[in-house]
Amino acid sequence: MKKTTKLYALIKGKCPKCRRGDIFTGTIYGFNIQRTNYSCSHCKQRFEIEPGYFYAAMYVSYAMNMAEMIAAGFATYYLSGGRLDFDAIWIYVVSILIVSLLLSPFNYRYSRIILLHWLSPKIKYNATFDRE
Repeated sequence: MKKTTKLYALIKGKCPKCRRGDIFTGTIYGFNIQRTNYSCSHCKQRFEIEPGYFYAAMYVSYAMNMAEMIAAGFATYYLSGGRLDFDAIWIYVVSILIVSLLLSPFNYRYSRIILLHWLSPKIKYNATFDRE
């Protein structure tokens, strides 16, 4: 069987150990609530390695949210024609708030995926699962 790439596993939210099982149930945006699975359905890797493990995902989510808010601020500045007067402050506040709220499900999911794939030294990719 063909080797599953790390980029595919990151984008699709697959297990960092086998790159086959899903980390989440549900979709990012939809009526079914996304939840983090307890373990991988394919290789049985536990996703919450230790109690409170996903608290570290808050820091990743914070960094993602700050980058998105800064980008929204620059986009608002560009789209508003460079208005920086006091009357235009609500344009910035509203646009940044809307971007932050719309991207919060994305941040929830991908902060955990980034934590599991890049910031977890205890979980290593095992290529033997690609042969199954």
